[in-house]
Amino acid sequence: MSLKGLLIGILFTVLYSSGAIIMKIGLHSASPLTLATLRFLTAGVLLLIFIYGLRKGKYPLPNKREWGVLMLLGLLNTSLFVGLGNLALRSISAGIFNLFLPINPFVFAIFSFIFMGKSIRAKEWTGMAVSAVGLFIATYPSLARSHATLSGIILLVSAMVSMAVGSLVFKKANLQLPTLVINAWQVFIGGIILIVPTLFLESGKPLNMDIHLVEYLLWSVVGLSIISMGLWFHLLKHDAVRANNWLLLNPVSGYVLAAIVLGEPLTWYAVIATVVVLMGLYLSGNFRIKRDRS
Repeated sequence: MSLKGLLIGILFTVLYSSGAIIMKIGLHSASPLTLATLRFLTAGVLLLIFIYGLRKGKYPLPNKREWGVLMLLGLLNTSLFVGLGNLALRSISAGIFNLFLPINPFVFAIFSFIFMGKSIRAKEWTGMAVSAVGLFIATYPSLARSHATLSGIILLVSAMVSMAVGSLVFKKANLQLPTLVINAWQVFIGGIILIVPTLFLESGKPLNMDIHLVEYLLWSVVGLSIISMGLWFHLLKHDAVRANNWLLLNPVSGYVLAAIVLGEPLTWYAVIATVVVLMGLYLSGNFRIKRDRS
């Protein structure tokens, strides 16, 4: 992996792992599906205005085939993943949410083997297994003290599977559109899809226009929907398996961010787990920097 790829992966990890924390903040102001719908519609409109308004003529419109793929990506990567994840956060902790993110690399690796015939190298399986051990070390104290409902766990697992399927669809489709265009339409379409379930399930529930909502919208729209998802598609285009492996670092990154933002204490479990997870990522090839011959 090049130094540029390494830095992109680390930045993606930090941004992505902040999602559960900012969502917990946003839940002080509104219901989960309402927050998700506001986030995606706002981000989608801003991106589309930039692409087809401010940069008119530079970016193409999707063709008929690409529209179908973008619809699927909007449903899987945006509506189902974030919608189900937000619903799950009502009854589980942010730590458990981040713990389940590493399900994605394993599910995607299996799907890639079955549906794409991709050979997963032994070092990649080994790296994922070592990182999984590190994740268990990091989250054991939280699991011992935390309570989560069965419905929350089912929603969360469904969200992770949805994202893995979305990654597979993106890789198989091999879209030739610029990453910015893919992200813009995926986010906007996902927001449109969420309108119906939001109105059906959360109509009449309070929406408080306070500082928590402002913080949520600013960070989730710019940091998550625009920057983080753009980095995600960039990583997927280069190597989908390695891209998903970056999710293995999310729980550790999430604990560090929780300590900084929410003042939660860092334990020796988290420190040891960080070392183990980084070792797993190194074994899988994510942290091995190759010299750029160009």
